[in-house]
Amino acid sequence: MVAGMTSTASSGTPTQPAPAPGPGGTDAAPGWARTGPAIALLAAACIPMVGQMYSVLALLGPMADDLGSTPHALTWVSTAFAIAYAVGFLAAGALCERFGPRATITWGLVATAATTALVAAAHTPETAIALRALQGLTTATLAPAAFAYVGEHIRPAHRPAAMTAVSGAALASAPVMQIAAQGIASVADWRAVFLAGAAAILAAAPAAWAVLHRPRRAGRPLLGAFAAMPGLFLQPRLAALFAATATLLGGFVAVYTAVTIAGPPEIAGDDGALLVLRASALPAMVAVPLLAGLLGRWSAGVRAVAGLALAALSVLATAVVGGGAVGLGAVLLVFTAAILVTAPALVQGIGEHAGPERRGMGTAMYAFSMFVGAGIGPQLAAGAAGLGFAGIAMVVAGVLALGAILAALARRPARRAA
Repeated sequence: MVAGMTSTASSGTPTQPAPAPGPGGTDAAPGWARTGPAIALLAAACIPMVGQMYSVLALLGPMADDLGSTPHALTWVSTAFAIAYAVGFLAAGALCERFGPRATITWGLVATAATTALVAAAHTPETAIALRALQGLTTATLAPAAFAYVGEHIRPAHRPAAMTAVSGAALASAPVMQIAAQGIASVADWRAVFLAGAAAILAAAPAAWAVLHRPRRAGRPLLGAFAAMPGLFLQPRLAALFAATATLLGGFVAVYTAVTIAGPPEIAGDDGALLVLRASALPAMVAVPLLAGLLGRWSAGVRAVAGLALAALSVLATAVVGGGAVGLGAVLLVFTAAILVTAPALVQGIGEHAGPERRGMGTAMYAFSMFVGAGIGPQLAAGAAGLGFAGIAMVVAGVLALGAILAALARRPARRAA
């Protein structure tokens, strides 16, 4: 199997040979971007950019107090962002096809810096929800363009590790930005969190323009890019993978929302315990990318099924562990590792089934599906809050198990004509 998002194993299209290595065996051969600088830039940009989805989870209490609301009601600031983020992926995929990843990423960073700063100006719950939706639309420009850049400009042999690094950074933004938000809010206020985020995002824009390569090919018309979307849903395997993708981040966000709004009293009422719990996932963020070469020995389909199954089992275990921060943190470490293994496997599988001509749209639909799930996640946790933390965990485990079944169905070989 050809690794990476440009694999054509399922489409039957022959793969073009990679250019020969440059002097010294590096990846700086003509036509390929240098992997290190590009991936370092994309991964670094993912932390403050994608992290806007998660930072608010640590701010629900301070925002509710300041805006005259409750943390339960303010889960809509997370849902509004995630739904707009998901819809924005569709436009981002088309923009990437038209203008290329470099321009889409650079100008997306500039736009997101502006919308992130605007959230700090909110003075009512309704305004905060509306501004978070606007922020979600602009933030959506990064992920599809980053994956498309990897598929177009990074040497094929390096793509699995590159996609794992970018996916890992996007997921690492969850604990990192929650920890940062909690720390900033403790010495300033919740508005300072968004202003600091805006500054970090804006600083990445000129670096992206300088580091990233220009597009290899002429841009596709916007209408043509949008017209390619419906056909992706008509392929059963892709439809199953899109649905499995929605369960992945939906379960991830639901678990961390549950800790905030319905977590065990020993944790939910203790800022120090919450900080330890959020930091407990960080070792997985480091370990899983380092294991990318080993994990690459298994197909994307196997990794997706195994990762979703492990995520379901680990969430189920949180209902057994109880309220201790150490025990719950250990289980969430395994849960996070499972998510990190699964996310690049799903995007790789979708890229393989979509084929090179629809890679940009396929990755946009992957991201769309993922953040539709992320938008549903907080409401899933809020709706099941009456069951307590253990009850929410069991519901989320069921959702993730369904995702594993869908990913397994996507691996079934197509029936041959008689």
